[in-house]
Amino acid sequence: MNFLFLYTELADYFINSCKYLSHYGTVHIVRWPVNKEAPFQFEFPDKIKVYDKNNYTLQQLHNLVAGIKPDIIICSGWIDKDYLKAVKPYFKTIPTVVACDTHWTGSVKQRLATLLSPFLLKNRFSHAWVPGKPQLTYAQKLGFRADHINTGFYCCDLDKFNLLYKELIEEKKKNLPHRFLFVGRYYEFKGITDLWEAFIQLQNESPNDWELWCLGTGSISPVEHPKIKHFGFVQPKDLTPILKQCSVFVLPSRFEPWAVVVQEYAAAGFPLLLSNEVGAKEAFLNENKNGYSFNKENVQEIKNSLKKVISLGNGELLKMCLESHDLAQKITPLQWAKTVKDIINGYRK
Repeated sequence: MNFLFLYTELADYFINSCKYLSHYGTVHIVRWPVNKEAPFQFEFPDKIKVYDKNNYTLQQLHNLVAGIKPDIIICSGWIDKDYLKAVKPYFKTIPTVVACDTHWTGSVKQRLATLLSPFLLKNRFSHAWVPGKPQLTYAQKLGFRADHINTGFYCCDLDKFNLLYKELIEEKKKNLPHRFLFVGRYYEFKGITDLWEAFIQLQNESPNDWELWCLGTGSISPVEHPKIKHFGFVQPKDLTPILKQCSVFVLPSRFEPWAVVVQEYAAAGFPLLLSNEVGAKEAFLNENKNGYSFNKENVQEIKNSLKKVISLGNGELLKMCLESHDLAQKITPLQWAKTVKDIINGYRK
């Protein structure tokens, strides 16, 4: 079979899922340019073919799709108008799937999208594929039947982070590092300044031995503090030495449709501190069992969550590590690949 993805920015976890899918055929990916702020370096096996969208005019894109003869087309959202045009000729001939990670909020923009869906989406796409429950409502309101909506669109490289868990958990049983970890871009919507402020306030009010390590780059300049360390952008292959020295993952986003990074660190056995805006929270955070949640932009609540972790003994934190790891197994790359096959098989019946 030939599987075609019309994609935006590639990520390591997506390529890993495609490797599982490549056991059933050839995976073709048309992609946007690599983001300069997240310059991931990818290795593609023979059965994954990658095409840079910038190298194709619209007509050449049509010709490329025709030459691939896909059994399914999966499109990353509907932001790229060329992708929408490339999908339309295949509607009602093969399954055409739109992936959407947006939560239903009932905004004017979303209500307008539901009105335009028959002319923009439902005349191009037979199915929708969303990450989890927060996106189901929107997909239904866009007009997709319940049996034509699949969940689990985002899945981390579970094998990699499960292996990391096995390495880390034995070390943590001997010596659990007192370090919080943030991984993400340095932008306001990531809530990074809220986290810095909460951490610094806590250190001023109740000095302790915990540190905060931050991985990422962006438009916000790193704050200077003796217990906050900045690493810049780190390639996935270089993460392990850093992760071995941290124990609790924090994501204070003001806006975050899903965040695959949550599943990654849950799988690696990290207790989680997440804002209520993080979509992946519904799947991977069991309140008080493997972490805590807080409202976005609420420095006091973030500080309280940090204090809760600091007050716990190592034994209690280790129980949280195990709970996180278990919850991360909900979505697997094998299930992801099977979903693609099931959509194709169901369409052919």
